[in-house]
Order: sequence, then structure tokens, then C-alpha cells
Amino acid sequence: MSISRAYLLAAVAGICLSTAAHAQGAVAPANAADTATEDQGLAEIIVTAQRRAENLQNVPIAITAANADTLATARVDNIANIQAISPSITFRATNIASSTANVIIRGLGTTGNSRSFEGSVGVFIDGVYRTRAAAALQNFLDIDNLQILRGPQGTLFGKNTTAGALLLSSAAPSTDRSQMLVDMTVGTYETVLVRAAAAVPLSDTLAVRIAGLASTRKGFYTDAQTGRDLNGDKTQAVKGQLLFKPSSDVSIRLIADYSRGGGNCCYATSGFTDGPTQPLVNALTQALGLKLPSARLSDFQQTLNGNGRQTIKDYGGTALIDINLGNSSLKSVTALRRFSLDQRDMDPDFSGADIFRYYETFQSRFFSQELTLNSKIEALNADLVLGGFFSDEKLRMSRVLPWAVQAQTYWDILLGAAGIPAGTAQAPVGPWATEDMRGSAKSYAAFAHMDFAIGSRANVIAGLRYSMEKKRGSFSNPYFDPNPLAVFKLLGAQPGPAYNRSTTDKALSGTFGLQFRPVDDVMLYATYNRGFKAGGVNIDANGAGTLINNAAAYNALPAAIRAGFFGNATAQAPLSPIYKPETVNAFELGGKFQYLGRRARTNIAFFYYDLSNLQIAQFVGLRFTVLNARAAKDYGVEIENLFELTDGLTLAIDGTYIPHAKYAADPNIDAALSGSRFRFAPKLSGNIALNLDKSVSPDVNLTGRVQYQYTSTQLINTATTSRQGAVSLVNANLGFKVPSSNLTVEGWVQNLFNRTYFTQTFATPLQTGDENGYLGAPRTYGLRLRATF
Repeated sequence: MSISRAYLLAAVAGICLSTAAHAQGAVAPANAADTATEDQGLAEIIVTAQRRAENLQNVPIAITAANADTLATARVDNIANIQAISPSITFRATNIASSTANVIIRGLGTTGNSRSFEGSVGVFIDGVYRTRAAAALQNFLDIDNLQILRGPQGTLFGKNTTAGALLLSSAAPSTDRSQMLVDMTVGTYETVLVRAAAAVPLSDTLAVRIAGLASTRKGFYTDAQTGRDLNGDKTQAVKGQLLFKPSSDVSIRLIADYSRGGGNCCYATSGFTDGPTQPLVNALTQALGLKLPSARLSDFQQTLNGNGRQTIKDYGGTALIDINLGNSSLKSVTALRRFSLDQRDMDPDFSGADIFRYYETFQSRFFSQELTLNSKIEALNADLVLGGFFSDEKLRMSRVLPWAVQAQTYWDILLGAAGIPAGTAQAPVGPWATEDMRGSAKSYAAFAHMDFAIGSRANVIAGLRYSMEKKRGSFSNPYFDPNPLAVFKLLGAQPGPAYNRSTTDKALSGTFGLQFRPVDDVMLYATYNRGFKAGGVNIDANGAGTLINNAAAYNALPAAIRAGFFGNATAQAPLSPIYKPETVNAFELGGKFQYLGRRARTNIAFFYYDLSNLQIAQFVGLRFTVLNARAAKDYGVEIENLFELTDGLTLAIDGTYIPHAKYAADPNIDAALSGSRFRFAPKLSGNIALNLDKSVSPDVNLTGRVQYQYTSTQLINTATTSRQGAVSLVNANLGFKVPSSNLTVEGWVQNLFNRTYFTQTFATPLQTGDENGYLGAPRTYGLRLRATF
């Protein structure tokens, strides 16, 4: 066991023991302020996980919450660095955000590449479900707070999720006062991030809030030949809000936002495993007069062809209507959104060899309507939530795949080694395929959640949900190279059959739980949740099979070619592109404790997930597949601790231990997965942070933060057993704050000791046995200024 891991385990064990010894005090009221004086101890944290404002310590759900200041201090500018808030949650994205952006909680989440997947972890921004986690990959704009909920959340939210939910809320306009915010960051890699917001009351009933963002960052990679930076990004965003309160019982809030990001993202990677084709790729790179990238990972070098450009647009409008009905309240959330991604002239062989290029577009139009009724039933001493949800998403995707100048040479040499004469397989410069893909998804749901109070110490929680999901997916080739000697025809890979398929899933799911407060400041709970995530249609060129499943194209090949390459095999029926829904039976036993005069807080949760038909997306060379693992289990424990050591100095110790997160042995899934541990599910992960906010004069506070992050060994490729060893990172901030003017100036550094590590690897296209991977960010540092007035 490593020293860092031993220290982390010892710290977590020590905190668990101290919890039992020191639990005492009184339950804090739900409407307590979110700040605390020295006599009051730690500040209360108010959350809305159960559709009402409550003290986090009273909610029988494992939750991590952070306000805007906490997010800024932790350098969580977007979802990419969310693990700095909680070790239970991670985020992965690789070459294309629309298909590869995945959130994982407690080792469970959507993994791999898929155009058709919705996430196992739901992302909700201002109450609106986002079908792609990439919507939170752009830098946060005017976000007031973030909440991370673990486990299935189907009886409280419109869209069902099996692994958890991420709730982000924008800062709201106010009819009481004006406010302005300026937040600026400059740093290494020419990083500049500027955010500003202004809120102005126009009358006693009307207020507006406008926010804007502009950011730029050079990529961490450089091209070995040209020296230009790779994987950089520029983003601009704006958000406008209008609040109308015609009476004390009615609130109407309109939100409109637009963001646009772009750069030469995201095909610069590093070699993880060199396959047998690597010498050929290197030779072709040098034949073009290009330099080979450095083999030293910390140099962050790559050699690419083309002038790859990515553009992401995310925009839409939301209407939030709240009506107070006395003992009840009605809330409506209506949203219309569009998300698009355009990648042009990309280099999908991920090398200096110019084999082929890549153009892809992705467009989503999404409408959703949610209605919830919150009511207090005095006769039952119960809080009731009734809800209905509808959403409709339309997808349109396309790809253009051209061979580049060295494609013919590459295939001649590669196939020549297998005894196929040069020129037999043909790959002339120019497009060999164009693809048109479409999809739709309609969701209908009705849900109810009730919390019964039994006396002053106990509650019973019960909820039920009915879901119906209708999905459709189609694929066709408007163009595929008609030459019978086209490379992928001779290899039997493409063209796959065209299809237009639909599927409908219906499910009943729900929750049941018990909550008990044996003494003041101690809350214990036990819950069962049945989670459901709909199936769908795998939208890909090979979603219905390969060439042999495409009878028209296969039978059109000359008999001599069929005999020579396929042994006169007969055409087969298309495969089904439909994958099954996944379900989870989730059990959780937890406790939330405050002690030492409320100067200490410990929340602990034991969880056990029994999963059926777990959906797994894989990328294997040129093909995107979706598999259903017959069975899987995921269980462990997580703990969050916060201690006020002295006035202005706090210590946070959080850890997640997952001893078991495995697929069952299953001959119907990839051999690399059968009986194997989940990907991106380390056994142990933890954060330790020391936070300082101490007065050094009547007008100035000294601020600082040191954080240690640890992640044990984990599998990082959905199609192989590739591993990344244990990773330890240190982040730090130091600065000052002027409370009277709400001014904060801090210097910051991330990855202080410049640790080089892989976050994810993948099978390199066209290069059997070769893996490339994405590296975590190197050391970065800079200065941040934040002021509100």
C-alpha cells in the first residue's frame, strides 16, 4: 500500500471513530442562515434536493453542495474539474463532446462513446434536464450553486436517472437590490477568463439580470512540427433573466442564454501502447517531412495533419413559473434548447501520417415541460410532491470520411504483409463515405413523492414513478464508394445496412425510505430506490451490422471477390441496433452527524447497487457499439467530513471506497469486460482540503486553500484492460479578501507537482493493437480577482 493511500485510509478511519464519540447538539432549523458566527459553529448548507429548501443535514440523500465562491476557489469553472468538489464524482470527455462527455458517480455512469446515449447521471440546469453532459462542459456562467445527488432520483425529478443528478442553479434577479459581479482569471497557457453580471430592479415587481463570459486558453499540447498549440479553446457566452412578481404568490422568471465555444480541439493525444503498425505510422510521418512527437509524455507533443476546428453552440430559453396556493405551491418549468457541434478537417488517425480526415456534425433540438405540485398535508403530517414530465428531442448527425494522401500507401503496406498484392484494396484521395444519422426521443413520466413525519424524530419516505420512453434511430449512406475494391468492402467492415428502427420502454420505479433522529444533531436513514434508464437505438454506421449484413451491397460484389475474401459466405440478415433498458436496485444506509458544538460535521453513506442490463458503449477501431451487461454489482462507502479547527480555518476530509464494481461473467459482452471491474471506478479516491479565511486586520482577511487529491489505480479503456496507476495531485490558493467591499484576490496553482497521467485511452483507429490516450492537465497557475458590489 502506498504511503499516500495509507494516510488517507487512516484519516478516514479516524474520523469514523470520532463520529461515534462526539455526536451531540440540536437539529438546525431548515430556514437558518447560510453563514455562521464563531459561536454558531459551521454554517448550515441549504439544499433543494427534495423540492423544498432544507438543511443538508436533515435530508436523507447523500448530497454534496457548493456555492459560487466555493466553486471559484476550487477552480471548478466547468464540469471538467468537478472531482475537486467530491471524490465520488468524475467527468470524462475525449475527442467529441456530443458523444463522449460522461459523468460518473460512485463508479456508475455512462461510459464510452455513443451518439444515442443519455447519461446515467442527469444534468439539470435551472431545473431543465440536459440530454448531453457536454452542455455543462462550457464554462459556468452566473451559476449560484451546485448540488450533487447520489443514486436514482426518479421520484423527484422529471427525467429518471440511475446513478445520480447534478443540479446547477443560476443566480436570480432580485426586486430588492442591485448587484454587480466581476470575476477575472489570468493564467498559464495564455488563460484568460472574464465573467461579469449585473442585476437591477426595475420596479417593486420587475427585475433583470444580465451576465456575460469570455474565455480563451491555449492547448496543453503543441505540434512537434509547427509549434502551434493543440486542443485549445475560446468561449463566449451571455445570459439574460427577467423576473416578474405581480404578487407575493406569483413569480415568473424567464431565462435566455447563448454560448459558443471553439478551437482546434480535441485530437491531440499521447501514445499509451504502441501496436504493430506504429513503425509504419512513424515512417509515413517522416516521409512527409514531419517531426515525430516526443516520446516523453510530459512534453505534451503530437504531430497532426489538417486544420481541425471544432465549434459548439448551446442556446435556449427557460420559463420558470411559481404559484403559491396557500398550503401548496405549483411550479412549471418549460424549456426549448438547441445544441450543435461541428468538427471540420479533423485527424482521426491521431498521428502525423496523413491517412484519413474527419468531418462530423451533431444537432439536437430539445423541448421539455415539467409540472410539480408541492403540498403540505396537515392531517398526515406529510410533504407531498406530485409531478408530470414530457420531453421531445430531435437529433440530426452526419459524417464525411475522406481518404488522405497516404491512405493508399498505408493500406498497400499493411495488407501486403498479409499477402494481398499492392493496389488490390483501393483508397484514392477523396471521400469514401458520407453518412446521415437521425434520432428522436420522447419521454413521458408521472411521479409522486411523499415524506411522512412520525412524531418529531422519524419520517417515512415513499415515492412512485411511471415512465414511458419512445426512441427512434436511423442510419443511411447517401454516398459510399461504388468501387468493389474499396478497402472497407474487401475488409468486410462497410457499408453496413441502412436502418430506421424504433423502440418503446415502459417502467414502474420508485423509492422507500426511513429517516430517524435518535438524538439532536444525528440523522440516520435507510433507503431503497428502483432506478430505470431507457434503452434505445444505437446510431452508427455499423449499428445493424457489417457488409455481410447488407445483402444488397454484399451480393453486388463480383463473385471472384466474394470467393477470394469471404469464401462464398452468404449474406445475413441485418442485426438489431436496439439496446435494452438498464435497471438498478439501489440500497443505501447513511448517517449525518454534527458534534463538537457544531464545529464538526460528518456524513457517511454505505451503498449497494444491483444492476441489470447495464448499458456499455464501446469504440473498437472504427465502430461504435452498445452492449448490455446482463448483471453487475457496485457497492462501497463514502464519507464527507468538515471541521472548524479555529475561527477561519477549516479542514475537509472526503473519501470514497468502492471494493466491488464489476460486471458479471457474461459471454454476450466483450471478453475484456466480462467479469471485469467497471471503467473509471477506482477502489479508493479522496480529497483533503485545508481552507483559510482569517482576519489579519480590521479590513483585510487572509485567504488560502491547500487540497490533496488521491485516486487509486483504475481501468481507463472500455474495450481493453488498460490501467492508470494511482494519481496524487496537490492544488493551492493564497490571497486576501476585503469583506467590506467583497473583493477577493488570489493566486492559484493546479497540479502543483506537475504529475503526468492518463485520464482515458482508446483503440487508435485503423491501427490494431495500438492505444492512444488523453492526459490530465499539467501544472497551471495564475491570478484571480472577484468582486461583488
